[in-house]
Amino acid sequence: MFKKYLPLIIRIIISALFVVSALAKLYPSPYFAITTFEVKQLYTLGFSEKIAPFFSRILIGIEFALGLLLLSHHFLRRITIPATLLMLVVFTTHLSIITFFSGGNSGNCGCFGELIPMTPIEAIIKNVVAMALLVLYYFLTKNQTANKSNFWVLTTVTLGCILGVYMATFSQPKTNETQYTVTDMSVQQPEIVPQQIIAPAEIATQAVSKTTSQPDVKIADKPIVISEKSGYSKYFSDVDNGQKIICFFVPGCDHCRETATKLNELKAKNKNFPEIKILFMDEEANLIPEFFEKTGGSHPYKIIDIIGFWKLLGTGKEVPGVKLLQDGKTIKYYYGTTENQFNSDDFQKLLQ
Repeated sequence: MFKKYLPLIIRIIISALFVVSALAKLYPSPYFAITTFEVKQLYTLGFSEKIAPFFSRILIGIEFALGLLLLSHHFLRRITIPATLLMLVVFTTHLSIITFFSGGNSGNCGCFGELIPMTPIEAIIKNVVAMALLVLYYFLTKNQTANKSNFWVLTTVTLGCILGVYMATFSQPKTNETQYTVTDMSVQQPEIVPQQIIAPAEIATQAVSKTTSQPDVKIADKPIVISEKSGYSKYFSDVDNGQKIICFFVPGCDHCRETATKLNELKAKNKNFPEIKILFMDEEANLIPEFFEKTGGSHPYKIIDIIGFWKLLGTGKEVPGVKLLQDGKTIKYYYGTTENQFNSDDFQKLLQ
């Protein structure tokens, strides 16, 4: 009895895997999720900003379509199963190359977007198991005769899924704020007021605080050698003077709120605590007032469009990000929620 229903069980499992994977790449909001997928996964592979949006939507649409077509008998053994196996082989090869050349197994591979973080090794194991199940299905059904072969089912489902992904993700959410672009960090632009959006059109430059001078500070009893500027003076005009803290936060991110709370607690205990300046991602920007209310203090901030934000945060890095600057030079950079995450004790030692 079990052997009779095993092929159907395998199809349901692999179908669910592909459908969930496609939908997860659109979580928590389609535009945010797919833009993050493009920046973190496709840009690192060499895709341009013009090509990545098309490739990502077609890829996710095909992934969604394969998940649905696995439940159909139309060209199942001739097209759907081989196409599913091919996609798994390509994904696994890509992940293997990344793991080999990176020399590690850290970061989120993006298979399930931000919904289910998964390391490259975990994703490879998942793909190998899925491929083994598909091969098993192929042998279990080798004596079955196909009785359905309507090619239009395949084309209609595939094109419908791709179109659906386009419709759900291609338009950026509208905002009431003026938008600016983050492109060339070396270009200076006119001054803007606080709490403006910096999105894909121009570069925001100067910030809200007046430039103040501070005495030279030593970190860990070693003098700081000033050799470069931070590149953030376009957002905060005094950021390269003395000690400053630049934070990269997403308004609705719990980890970001927790980190901001810790910083505010440290600031309350230290009257000489460096000034905190925040770069918010333009995702749920309406939650910024709540963010400050929940974390115990407000600070000068700018809102950066999603692509620009990830570029500023840095390749392979996750929020929350906290960077300690001394006269524009990076002294310490905390990021993510793993081994490089913000540490209050370590941060206090840097300030002593």
